[in-house]
Amino acid sequence: MKKTKRITISGIAELAGVSKSTASQVLNGHSKKFRISDATRDRVLAVAAEQHYQPSIHARSLNVTRSFTLGLVVPEMTNYGFAAYSNELETLCREKGMQLLIACTDENTSQETLGVNNLIQRQVDGLIVASSMLNDAEYVKISQQLPVVLFDRHMQNSALPLVVCEAIESSAQLVARVAKHHQDEFYFIGGQPRISPTRDRLAGFQLGLERAGISCKPEWIVYGNYHPSSGYEMFANLCARLGRPPKALYVASCGLMEGVLRYMSQHKLLTSDIHLCGFDDHFLYDSLSVKIDTVAQDCRELAIHCFEMVIDLIDEKQPESMHRYLLPTLHWRHEQSLEA
Repeated sequence: MKKTKRITISGIAELAGVSKSTASQVLNGHSKKFRISDATRDRVLAVAAEQHYQPSIHARSLNVTRSFTLGLVVPEMTNYGFAAYSNELETLCREKGMQLLIACTDENTSQETLGVNNLIQRQVDGLIVASSMLNDAEYVKISQQLPVVLFDRHMQNSALPLVVCEAIESSAQLVARVAKHHQDEFYFIGGQPRISPTRDRLAGFQLGLERAGISCKPEWIVYGNYHPSSGYEMFANLCARLGRPPKALYVASCGLMEGVLRYMSQHKLLTSDIHLCGFDDHFLYDSLSVKIDTVAQDCRELAIHCFEMVIDLIDEKQPESMHRYLLPTLHWRHEQSLEA
């Protein structure tokens, strides 16, 4: 099968009956500057449209030393929060005439390094990263070559640009109100304790219990990872240990809540008296028979702040703030929560 060839500026010039330089000047929007007649301009543009001509991004990058691409590094794409964030960021890039390239790490630091190196080899103009690493040493080195913005997760004492949703105070407010109705039993299930989302959400959970005058029992804290299967397993083990569902449960992510709900559905527990609450919201929660109070982060706002910050850094402008903590909202669905 014969390989098709892309139309070039030389091809456009030949079909329009003009020189290559004239075709180039028209296609780059410089007709008036070089005093090219309207008739010639219209003829070149008509041929370009007919031939579905698209300028080469590689040629464009040679002229301006930019690739017009951004690299996004996330643990996984099946996670609702990361998927929603990625969708918003891709829209922002597209509106700016840029392309978003995504690397998934599966919470594996070696895979993260490989993915980041692949993005750098593709000459991305900047990186936006939800890292699984415990320190910023690698990204500090990379930031000497191109802008790096961390999001969703923070590394202790890092000076790198950061955009994250506040989790401690918001979780504390949620838990303190729910705990008023469940003072004798309130469990927490979360992901890996080594990463900041788990630490911050657990800190908020414990602070909420403290404000409600409740001492947090060690057995109330259960860890796994952020895959839905881990949420299913942790909740199944908890129900087996208690011989029933817990009276109140804080779930540290939407992915974990998916696993919890799947177990509840399979074991006909959706009409039980359990009080579910947690971090992250999903529009489908409004359609469930079981009520879920949540801390809801705004993925679009998160994407906008990351995009604005990395573009400023690419353009060698100083962002207004290098560390941004965005405020979430609380969604109350239980009647007793609304009355509190």
